Amino acid sequence: MVPVKPISSFEEALNRCRELGMRLSQQRRSILELLWEAREHMSAREIYDRLNREGKAIGHTSVYQNLEALSSQGIIECLERASGRLYGNISDSHSHVNCIDTGAMLDVYVKLPKSLLQEVERQTGVRITDYRIDFYGWSSGATSPEENGGSVTNRASCPDLGSDTDGPQWPDPPPAHNKNRSPDPPK
Repeated sequence: MVPVKPISSFEEALNRCRELGMRLSQQRRSILELLWEAREHMSAREIYDRLNREGKAIGHTSVYQNLEALSSQGIIECLERASGRLYGNISDSHSHVNCIDTGAMLDVYVKLPKSLLQEVERQTGVRITDYRIDFYGWSSGATSPEENGGSVTNRASCPDLGSDTDGPQWPDPPPAHNKNRSPDPPK
């Protein structure tokens, strides 16, 4: 497999489409532009709604087909979540911080110590060439919905998770059989 240079701008995304011989319709351009401007993870429905609110007439089918084409070529990120697929502009390896109380997902670059990677390789017999980590936490620094006022909010962004002297309190990880599943938000 030949390594592909990560896409780091809207213009590079357009260039990658051209290199791959993909047609650059106005709808495809609008989707890419929205993902690069928003810099957040969105569902196909959210993308459709935003583009139509901006006056860019695009149908549901066109949004889904373009997202599938762009993600299958590695131009955008597609994440499988319990609530459905989310799409983002970053196509290179990175990790995510998932805010349990807001549902927000933030991109973060994490570099693990070489000794930890070697230990994983020793334990598994698998040579590690890449990794992605999902972190989970409460945006207010609380460790449960009760400590967070008992409510679940739906803000568009997630503030700093803060730090505890005892270290962060993480919820149970998602089931091992589906490593990409986000935990269900608290009720």
